[in-house]
Amino acid sequence: MQHIVPDLTRLPYVIGPYEEPIATVQPGETFQITTLDAFGDKIDSPDVDLAKVITVPYVNPCTGPIYVAGAEPGDTLTVRIDGIELPRDYAVSCIIPEFGGVCGTVFTRVLNAPLEQRVLIHRITAAGMIHDAALDIPPIPVEAFYGTMGTSPAIEAISTLSAGFHGGNMDAADVCPGNTVYFPVQVPGALLFVGDGHAAQGDGEVCGVAAEVPTLGTLTVDVIKGRSVPNPRIENDEFIMSLGSARPLEDAGRMAFYDLVTWLESDYGIERIAGYQLCSQVAKVRLANFVDVLYSIVAKFPKRYLPAIR
Repeated sequence: MQHIVPDLTRLPYVIGPYEEPIATVQPGETFQITTLDAFGDKIDSPDVDLAKVITVPYVNPCTGPIYVAGAEPGDTLTVRIDGIELPRDYAVSCIIPEFGGVCGTVFTRVLNAPLEQRVLIHRITAAGMIHDAALDIPPIPVEAFYGTMGTSPAIEAISTLSAGFHGGNMDAADVCPGNTVYFPVQVPGALLFVGDGHAAQGDGEVCGVAAEVPTLGTLTVDVIKGRSVPNPRIENDEFIMSLGSARPLEDAGRMAFYDLVTWLESDYGIERIAGYQLCSQVAKVRLANFVDVLYSIVAKFPKRYLPAIR
């Protein structure tokens, strides 16, 4: 099995068409991939000075780009996440001054002083992740997923801190083992980027940082020829899911539900307004993040309410 590792001499901090691929995979191929954590594996102590480690925008490095043979603009790339292993026995989280969902940021200016930095090292045990040994609470279940995954836009190079139609930093916990993610192909070879592993994350990623970890993932890619998705989609045994990324937050929700309703129409024969009404009764929503450059929402439709296709 091919094992793709990041090129440490040229870590990508943007998702775009201008970097040479570090590897090539074939449709239907299963491969392993190593990723660094969102801080480039540079934080190993609560005493680290973040100002000396984090230099925005050089955070959230990805492994890639990965060229998928035969993928052409107008196709869809499918990425099945077969497994995610954590090669390290701790995760990292922190409070970053001027970053987060409930504080002043460069996008939401306030005159209050920035929050003080704080770094926590979370030990990962067989029982789960220890948030803080000084806090008497149960271990947090380890539910690993990729915060960042996407394909190259046609001409833009988009920061790995941002989400969009191409995927990117969606911070959606549904990008996890057992699920298949669909991305639009906009350049030859699709150019897949993967990174930002999380051991755990609450919906919204409210402080802007999850439990950040490096990963060893196992992925299987394939190509759906001649058909493109308009934005990332996710599927598992229970749900079909559409992901929207925008600001303000309600526009991210509108994008996700628009795609979900039109997906029900095009693939399952549910008339558009009927699907709209049905979503109001059975759909679920996950707030993936409201801290990044663009906010992300996942709209989920239970498969048990899909009509039988005859």
